Amino acid sequence: MNKVGAMAAAIGLGAAAVIASTQVTLFVIQPIGAVPDGRTLVISRLTSMEFVDSADGWCARRMGKVNLLCRAAVMARVGQEADVLLRLPYSRTLYLWSTGGTTYDR
Repeated sequence: MNKVGAMAAAIGLGAAAVIASTQVTLFVIQPIGAVPDGRTLVISRLTSMEFVDSADGWCARRMGKVNLLCRAAVMARVGQEADVLLRLPYSRTLYLWSTGGTTYDR
């Protein structure tokens, strides 16, 4: 591939990454009773969600605390309103990204 082709490919991949980051969310479900191994979902972006997010991260940002009621409400909203595009294994790294490095009890 010549320099022009490589540059065009890099620009195309960059543009695709920017578009994807505004249209999808990597939603991380930490291991909990209902999902003991955890899960990372690629979902259609919902309002108030970030590119990498979790119920715990959303609750901490919006409510100032994490509790079971808030977690359940966020997961119910994701289940009802988001389209699941891909299911991936749990990623602790992405979970910590979504919570600003804080872990919360199951």
